[in-house]
Amino acid sequence: LSAPTILTRMGLSEEIWNHEYWLPPGATWEDMKDSADVRYPQPRDLLLCIPGALLLILVRCVFERTVALPVGRRLGVSDKLRPKVQPNAVLEGFYRLLGRTPKEGDLISLAKQSDLPVAKVETWFRRRRAQDQPRLMKKFCEASWRFTFYFTSFFSGLALLYDKPWFWDHTLCWLRYPQQPLLPAFGWFYLLELSFYCALVVTLPFDVKRKDFKEQIIHHIATITLIFVSYCANLIRFGMMVMLVHDASDYILELAKMLHYLKLKRVCEATFIVFAVVFIVSRLVIFPLTTYYYFVTKFQLFLLSGLINTFLMILQLLHIFWSYLIIQMIFSVILRGAKRKDARSDTEESDRSEAEELAKDK
Repeated sequence: LSAPTILTRMGLSEEIWNHEYWLPPGATWEDMKDSADVRYPQPRDLLLCIPGALLLILVRCVFERTVALPVGRRLGVSDKLRPKVQPNAVLEGFYRLLGRTPKEGDLISLAKQSDLPVAKVETWFRRRRAQDQPRLMKKFCEASWRFTFYFTSFFSGLALLYDKPWFWDHTLCWLRYPQQPLLPAFGWFYLLELSFYCALVVTLPFDVKRKDFKEQIIHHIATITLIFVSYCANLIRFGMMVMLVHDASDYILELAKMLHYLKLKRVCEATFIVFAVVFIVSRLVIFPLTTYYYFVTKFQLFLLSGLINTFLMILQLLHIFWSYLIIQMIFSVILRGAKRKDARSDTEESDRSEAEELAKDK
């Protein structure tokens, strides 16, 4: 069955899957029809990302409980004792409904309502905020899981691409496109990456939160969209290159976080500098000047390529934003020896907020 036929049976409009939108001029879905010996990407394959994401969430839970947690304890990661606040319905109601940091006028009003000195009300809110902060062990477990995935993903992708001629000469990414058969390993790699980012979206509200929550949502949506459309349009070679470039620095950042939680300051700072160099070189030099450049100059312009361009530009803007944070942190925290200061709010968050993840933890 051709891709449009399959997707129409899935209840999607056949017009959406018009080959003029998805493929360059002169190409049709018939050019990507499976045969006995050759297989091409089919959109229905991506439905496996749903059970794949659920499976990864389950694997993560098991990993954090049976691997990361014992390893963290063994290496000396421990949570600080935090004094619990006395139950107070008035203060708790304000905290949950109106804000975690009341202004001076609110403090005076709350003090009168609860029959407490203003100083004690301030202390109550300070301890209540601290009570909601994620534990160090939780952050270590999350960083351990992401380190494990990114490390595996990057070096698996590198092993898959190393012997491919188009890895070294990007112009070959478009040779005989779209008639480029799908290698099974590439199909599974794509599915793994898509499942991982879908799982990240599901778990994002429950993970350690930071101020760049909106940027992370944008990043994850852009990434999922690019993986989806590039697979459907058989842009596997280009997609593999983009994913490899983006995975190159992530595991180094997660390693730096783990070292920070272990209080290995010097090693952590050295690792973070390595991460900064790899991140900036891979995302501000290699990605725009090679991978993206060849996509813009060698690939024909049509509707899908315009959509991909838009999302790639969104990612590049995020790269510039995070690079600024990385450079700012290196100068203010490491090179100048400045006091670690939270560039975010009391609420934390995870990711791929690249540099700021460490800034908060410090």
